[in-house]
Parts: sequence; C-alpha cells; structure tokens
Amino acid sequence: MQIRAFRKEDADEVAQVIARTLRESNSKDYPKEYIEYNVASHSADELLKASEQRHIYVVCDGERIVGTGGIAGYWGSRTESILLTIFVLPQYQGKGVGRKIIQTLEQDEYALRADRIEIPASITAVEFYRKLGYDYKNGVKELEDGRLYRLEKFL
Repeated sequence: MQIRAFRKEDADEVAQVIARTLRESNSKDYPKEYIEYNVASHSADELLKASEQRHIYVVCDGERIVGTGGIAGYWGSRTESILLTIFVLPQYQGKGVGRKIIQTLEQDEYALRADRIEIPASITAVEFYRKLGYDYKNGVKELEDGRLYRLEKFL
C-alpha cells in the first residue's frame, strides 16, 4: 500500500470509495437519507472544489484507491487544523489503512503548524479516532445535531 497526494483524475474513484463506505459502513448508524445526502456532497465535482482548499491524500493498493483523507486550516486559522473526508473501503478497514491516513495527515504542513487538530467524527468512526489520541472537544461527549462528534487533539 502506498499513500500519495490526490490528483484531479482521482476524483471519480475517490467519490466511489466514499459512496461505498458510507453505504456499507455508516448505514448501520445513520438513516438512508443522511447517507445519500453525504454521498451527493462528496461527488467528484465537490472533491475537486475541496482540493483547492485542503490537502487530500489517497491510499492505493496497486492502482486501486482504497482510502482517502484530507486536512485544512480550521476556519482559516494558522494554529488550528481540521481533518476531513476520511474514508476507507469496508474490506480494508481494520488493516491499518485508516491509521496510515491519520499519520500522513498529522505530518502535513497544516498539522505541523497547528497547536490543535479537530475532527468531526461519525458515530461509526469515533472510537477509531479516540484510539489515535483524539478526544471529545471540550470534554463534550454529545452528538452535534445528532450526527457527528467533535473530537480534538492538542499537539
């Protein structure tokens, strides 16, 4: 497995990875309408727009993209960053791919300049992020809008 920077020609395949992961892994924790809203908001076009404002990486198994993740400044801050759009195909979950994505993001320039990194965590992934040192923002263990936990890590 190798990890590399996202390229514009990856957009369709990354969108498919996200859609499949949402539909298979996240569907046990969220209603279908919310899943499909998220699939639409992570289309190839939306990923291309996002790539202009954040650093996105992909994990490849040979030529196949099996995971993705991104990092950006948190609301323009130079001392805070945010991890976004972290997805791993279901059959690759539990094999270190997600950990590799997080480790890469934490070595990105946005993370290296930050004192704090935040991540909006799904119900599905919250315990994964907690194992990697992220904890509930301000100690608040409540879902925001009933959908996501806010986690943070101080560097």
